[in-house]
Amino acid sequence: MCYKRAVILPIVQAGDSVLRVPARPLSLDEIQSPTIQQLIADMRETMRAAPGVGLAAPQIGLGLQLAVIEDAPEYQANATAAELAERERAVVPFQVIINPVLTLEPGTPIEFFEGCLSVDGWMAIVPRAAAVRVEALDENGRDVRITARGWHARILQHEIDHLHGTLCIDRMDPRTLSSHANYSKLWRGHSIEEVRAALQAPSR
Repeated sequence: MCYKRAVILPIVQAGDSVLRVPARPLSLDEIQSPTIQQLIADMRETMRAAPGVGLAAPQIGLGLQLAVIEDAPEYQANATAAELAERERAVVPFQVIINPVLTLEPGTPIEFFEGCLSVDGWMAIVPRAAAVRVEALDENGRDVRITARGWHARILQHEIDHLHGTLCIDRMDPRTLSSHANYSKLWRGHSIEEVRAALQAPSR
């Protein structure tokens, strides 16, 4: 079967209602259809062009329970070894999750700055579970079970939130909201405790 060349799609920004409505699940027939297979290719291209480590269908204007994820080596090239270790961040090959069910593992939430392609230009401290389990379907409609820790777990939580109409700004500490430029200039390399102290943001 021949598909069109993948295209870069516009990314919807905060304020659009599609980001606030729970997405609907996809049937097996839909998943295997040329339309959804083409959409997956387009979402992969869009995510890589942004660039980002994840993209959910509502972010390109479609209320479908579908997300793509990839944390490629080149995305980690500017991070120090200490930053990668602190975030428990490792390479995540391209993966598709459809109709995912998320289970948070017990434990103390982990806080880091987090951004979103649909809240372009801004970051804030967001608490997330350190480890998760996800049951979903892959791009072929097959059952997949994902166990993840650290940054991969954060990405999964972020993208699955999108499928339920939730943005990271709903979970953020609002006093830590920062432009990307100010994060790089002022806060990168500082501990969360130092950032909170400087911004007078109480610990949660």
